[in-house]
Amino acid sequence: MTAPATEFSILGPVQVRAGDVRVGPRERAVLARLVLDANRVVSVDRLIDAIWPADPPASARSQVAICVSRLRRSLGTASTVIATAPPGYMARLGDESADWPRFNTLVARGKARAAAGERSAAVGLLREALSLWRGAPFEDLPGLRDDAARVHAARLDAIELCAELELQLGLYDRVLKELPVVVAEHPLRERARAQLMLAQYRAGRRADALRSYQDARRALVEQIGIEPGPELRALHEQILRDEPRLTQDVPREPAAVPSQLPRQPVPFAGRAAELSDVDAALAQPSGVAVVSGPGEIGKSALALHWAHANAAQFPDGRLYAQLSDDTGRPVPVDRVLARFLTALGVAVPADPDERVDRYRTAVADLRLLVVLDGAVDAAQVRPLLPGGAGTRVLVTGRDPLDDLVVRDGAAGVFLAPLSTEESLGLLELLLGRSWVSDDPREAGRLVATAQGFPLPLRMAAATAGSERRARGRLTSVSA
Repeated sequence: MTAPATEFSILGPVQVRAGDVRVGPRERAVLARLVLDANRVVSVDRLIDAIWPADPPASARSQVAICVSRLRRSLGTASTVIATAPPGYMARLGDESADWPRFNTLVARGKARAAAGERSAAVGLLREALSLWRGAPFEDLPGLRDDAARVHAARLDAIELCAELELQLGLYDRVLKELPVVVAEHPLRERARAQLMLAQYRAGRRADALRSYQDARRALVEQIGIEPGPELRALHEQILRDEPRLTQDVPREPAAVPSQLPRQPVPFAGRAAELSDVDAALAQPSGVAVVSGPGEIGKSALALHWAHANAAQFPDGRLYAQLSDDTGRPVPVDRVLARFLTALGVAVPADPDERVDRYRTAVADLRLLVVLDGAVDAAQVRPLLPGGAGTRVLVTGRDPLDDLVVRDGAAGVFLAPLSTEESLGLLELLLGRSWVSDDPREAGRLVATAQGFPLPLRMAAATAGSERRARGRLTSVSA
C-alpha cells in the first residue's frame, strides 16, 4: 500500500499526520513556527524565541540546529520540506500539506466569492476552512502565545464573516447554533454579538435579542469600562422600534448544481468495448464501476470521456475528486468530503464521521455522478460511496479494488493496451490522416514504440509534429 501523505496540523495541538511520527516539545515549537511562516525564511533568532520566550541558554543556536536535525529525522521521507535557508530555515509547504496555509487560502477564496456576490459558495468555502480547527493552538508552547492570539483572531474573523453571509441568506438556524458559544467565550466581540441579536430577532426571539444586548453592555462596562459601540446601540434601538428593515426578505440565490469534471483529454479514440462495459457496470444495482489498469493506459481519459458524454443523465450534479497526489500518496478522505459538501452547499462538520453521514444524506435523493480518480485502495473509496439509487460512481485506479467488488457489488472494467488499429486512429486524430498516410513507416514506428499506451503515443506524436514543422520552416527559409 502507498505510504500516507504527510500533513502538518497546527490548528489545535501540533501534529504530524503520517504514520507514527512523534516529536518532542522543542521540535513542536520549531515545527509550529515554520508552518506559521510556511514558504518564508524563519531566522534562527525567531526559532529561539519560539522555544525559549525568556532567558535562552548560551547554546541556544546550536540547540536549534539539533532540534531541526531531530525533526527531520522524525519526519523520514517528509524531511525534505524543511530546508536550510540562511539566516535560518524554511518549510516548503503547499495548501495540501498544512492546515494553516490551507485555512488562509480557503478564507481568501471565500472573501473573493463574497465580493463577487456568490454568497452560498463563499459560505461553503468558509465552512470548509473552519472545519480544519481541532482545538486551541499552541497551549503548550508559551513562546508562541502572541501567534496563538493572532491565529485565533483569524478564526473569529472567519466565523463572523460566515455568520454575516448566512444572515444575508436567511440561514438563521446556523447562526443561532454557533454564535452563542462564540459570544460566551469572547463577550467583547461586538460584531458577533450584533449578528447573534439579529439572528434571534429574525427567528422571532425578540426578548432574547434584547437580553443579548444587555449582556453585551454589562460585559463591556464591567470589563473595560466603556459603553457598546454605535453599531450595536443602533441595532438595539431598531429592535426596540421593530423596524421593518430588520426582517425584510433577503433574495435567495438559486442552488448551484456542482459540475466539477475536469476537461476531458482530446482527441479520444477507440475504447468502444470498454465504454460499453462501463455502461453495463453502472447499470448494475450497486451503480459503482471500477476502471483499472497499469499507469498511462488511459483510465482517467476513459472515465472523463464517459462522464462528459453522459452528463445529461445527472441533472443534480457531477462531483470529481483526485484521490492521489502527484507522488501517488492518498488524499485524505475527510478533505475530499469537505470539498464535496462545499460543492453541494452543505455546512462542513469538523467530525470526519459526521461528514460521511451528512454527505450521504445530502445526495440520498439526487441523480448524481461521482468520479473518483486515482483511488489507492477500497478503504479510501468506501466512505465516498453514496447510498441513493440515483447516484452512480466511477472509480479509476491501478488496483482493481477487488474488495470493493466483493463487498460493495462494484463491477470491474480492466483496460488493456490499445489495439494497433485504435492506436493508428488516435495518431490520425493527433497528427492528421494525411500525415499518417504520407509516412506509414514512421507512423508504424510510433505506434510500436507506444505499445498501445495512449499517453506515450500522445507525447511521441507531439514530438513528431514539432520536428516536422521545424523541418518545414527550415525548408522555406533555405528556399
